[in-house]
Amino acid sequence: MLHLRLITPARTTDDAVRLIEETVGTTHLVVLPGAARDPSGDVVMCDVAREACDELLLGLSGLGIETDGSIAVENIDLSLSDRADRAEDDAPGEGADAVLWAHLTDATHEESTLSWTYLAFLTIATMIAACGVVLDNAILIVGAMAVGPEFGPLAGICTALVQRAPRLALRSLTALLVGFAVAMAVTVGFAHFMDAVNLFSEAQLEAKRPNTGFIYAPDWFSFVVAVLAGAAGVLSLTSTKSGAMVGVAISVTTVPAAANAAVALGYRDVDQTWGSTEQLLLNLLGIILAGTTTLLLQKWFWAKKKRP
Repeated sequence: MLHLRLITPARTTDDAVRLIEETVGTTHLVVLPGAARDPSGDVVMCDVAREACDELLLGLSGLGIETDGSIAVENIDLSLSDRADRAEDDAPGEGADAVLWAHLTDATHEESTLSWTYLAFLTIATMIAACGVVLDNAILIVGAMAVGPEFGPLAGICTALVQRAPRLALRSLTALLVGFAVAMAVTVGFAHFMDAVNLFSEAQLEAKRPNTGFIYAPDWFSFVVAVLAGAAGVLSLTSTKSGAMVGVAISVTTVPAAANAAVALGYRDVDQTWGSTEQLLLNLLGIILAGTTTLLLQKWFWAKKKRP
């Protein structure tokens, strides 16, 4: 169940209450006239089944409440109520299958913002991966994958394509391109520094690397894994299975490929630079294609599910 808290101008309160009452899957309706001070208005609260929430949010947005008031949605971890159980049973579909598009758009908007924190995480992850590829250390590669925040902008692009949100698409694409450009540029300098203090060497990069050689040798398996990870990542974002994101992060070689390309570029190894770049692009393409397709299928499936 989800908890909705609305601040509504007095002129729209009756319409909002009527909409809530007519929505199958709502319960625990509370109306507090004149309780809100900033902005002024009435406070309306209710609980709603997850599978009924998206349609209700669309209707409330149509009343202009988000312009003159506010709409807040919170997850209810525990609800001991027979009425809540009946509301969930009455709502069409399963809560785990429902997509809250407003929440997804808001979440991906935040995760795809080009901020100093995002750049720092991506740059640090790329430098960790650089140590991993030079030392042929799989543990460092996995660690770098887990630290990298690049799935946020990728999910933002998928959401923008499905929701036809050009601003979100531009924001996400900017974060992705600028983020990797900055991370790789800093990693080139980091590799030169590590070489200067005799911690990196070209011989290490060119040696046989059984644990990390796949990073600059992309094949169809790279694309297949990226597609599967992209689908799993989007399903994790749209459902309550957030723990799956860790597995998604360590399944694709975006950050390690960027790191290998940066180190190889520093040593002017054209073959490894190109191979790593191809690996990076292949992974990004696979994730975007799979993520967008998954969202489209979810949207189609849910629309079909709600048809009488």
